[in-house]
Amino acid sequence: MLRRSARARALQALFAIDVGGTGPDMALEQVLEEGELPPGAKAFTRQLVEGTIARRDELDAIIRKYAVGWRLERLAAVDRNILRMALYEMQYHRETPVRVVINEAIELAKHFNNEEAGRFVNGLLDNARKDLGLSVEAEDGNSRD
Repeated sequence: MLRRSARARALQALFAIDVGGTGPDMALEQVLEEGELPPGAKAFTRQLVEGTIARRDELDAIIRKYAVGWRLERLAAVDRNILRMALYEMQYHRETPVRVVINEAIELAKHFNNEEAGRFVNGLLDNARKDLGLSVEAEDGNSRD
């Protein structure tokens, strides 16, 4: 549950950076001040934001490839940032099983947008996952989420 909260905070920061033009440090500071998160969850939030920003061009290229009929700029900003963050986590934060990352992204899309957004996020991430050669099965069968 802590990682779910950390992902929601990371999404809020990424959204503020993308749409509001807020600097990454300020965006992180703002979301980490809202309510209490244990140090590990704060660190995870920071990793997601910083990693997603660092690889944004690469992540956007993947989204463009699978968002058939959609220009990246025309995607809902919340969906665009959920996709970026999930793709980052799937590829570079490998201790979380891919199936968990996808499920968490779907839940974020449904919570911050709607059911249709959840289906869109699911389809895009699953297609990208297959092409990237990522398995949905956890390597050790355990999850910390």
